[in-house]
Amino acid sequence: MQKSITQVLGIKYPILQGGMAWISEAKLASAVSNAGGAGIISSGGRTTEYVREQIRLARTLTDKPFGVNVMLMAPNKEEIMDVICEEKPVFVTLGAGNPVPFFGQLKAAGIKILPVVPNVKLAKRVEQAGADAVIVEGMEAGGHIGVLTTMALMTQVIPEVSLPVVAAGGFADGRGLAAALVMGAAGVQIGTRFLVAEECTVHANMKAKLLEAGDADSIVTGQSLGHAVRGLKNKFSQNFVALEKQHAPEEELIKLATGSNKLAAVDGDVENGMMQAGQSLLPLKKIEPVKVIMEDIMAQAKTALAAAAKIEL
Repeated sequence: MQKSITQVLGIKYPILQGGMAWISEAKLASAVSNAGGAGIISSGGRTTEYVREQIRLARTLTDKPFGVNVMLMAPNKEEIMDVICEEKPVFVTLGAGNPVPFFGQLKAAGIKILPVVPNVKLAKRVEQAGADAVIVEGMEAGGHIGVLTTMALMTQVIPEVSLPVVAAGGFADGRGLAAALVMGAAGVQIGTRFLVAEECTVHANMKAKLLEAGDADSIVTGQSLGHAVRGLKNKFSQNFVALEKQHAPEEELIKLATGSNKLAAVDGDVENGMMQAGQSLLPLKKIEPVKVIMEDIMAQAKTALAAAAKIEL
């Protein structure tokens, strides 16, 4: 088994909080870090000034390790990377593009590098380039997704690299964490469960919809565009999928999707906005502090691992 992510990042529990655009900011990230995990500030859709401000704010709220997520499709990614290297959070996660060109800059700044990879080929490539760990994210996750499931990624990536592998996509409780650890993962990344944390600034309307959601209430939009995104079923997402089936022009679909994430997460329009969320929705029972969520996940994981140790084959 590879080194645990707790050793790589200097954290207590093997749990990373997902970098969710328009949602993951200093308050949530610092709460997760204070509770023993690794909080992450999202730079998606944000200005360089915002990223710098949030890193500095997080430092006033926690003395524990935290990171920043960079979406490599962002037009200002180079400027954001400069800010990160100046402010020096403990680590970065990088997705939706080729992370390797930024490795030299990040290493020179002493920042640990955790790319999000969708397959074995890229996992091997970033390992050779000097990544500190990799995150494999299955299609069960909320937001932008690939084509492989989390189980398939763990099955195929973990034996092929010597890097610690963090599993993401569909994790929301301790049983999932235990399963990933038994598979040989170094830890898990969790996003959707933290959307209903007290410290999460996502709009109350979206929190209410998440708490109401059933197990089959997620939907994938954007598959026809090659940029699949998972979120909750609502007027926007179901209309978007219907237009895709009607082969609506790409320009029309892109226009419809632009700004839809912010519309739901920040403005609270849960009918016309895209509520990005993963498939594991039933564990979202109530709004509670991050510390309680973390303790619940860890207690459940310990119980599941103890039970697994008694299984006779």
